[in-house]
Amino acid sequence: GNQQTPEKYSKPYAEKIFILQPGQVSPLHFHLYKMEDIINRGGGNIIVKLFNKTEDNQLADTDVLVKTDGRTYTVPAGTKIRLTPGESISFERCIYHEITIQEGTGAVLCGEVSMCNDDMIDNFFYEPIGRFPGIEEDEPAFRLLCNEYPAARD
Repeated sequence: GNQQTPEKYSKPYAEKIFILQPGQVSPLHFHLYKMEDIINRGGGNIIVKLFNKTEDNQLADTDVLVKTDGRTYTVPAGTKIRLTPGESISFERCIYHEITIQEGTGAVLCGEVSMCNDDMIDNFFYEPIGRFPGIEEDEPAFRLLCNEYPAARD
């Protein structure tokens, strides 16, 4: 799917799978359009920190509505939710979330089932970061970044 050309790519959902290593962090961010589920497919434990956002995209101090595996409840702002293997959490729009691994539990195979996302217009990070880190090329690329592939042909 593609939000910019729904007439050409109409599929409204996507699935990603990735390995999150201890020490890696998916920084605190929210989406205006995308809703997503994060699934612990195996390994260690995922820690998800949650906040509502304010009108000016700051962190709200209000309780956050949480949806995990068919259960809906509220938690105080900044609460960390632990997902053990097999558990999942659903993020509504405009919920700040940060994802890490619980120390000492090992790498996690993460799944994300979500609406299609345009990273350039729908990722809002609490602390500004670049889309890709700077890379000093000292040898030919072994794996290309998504923005380094040749343009696709119709």
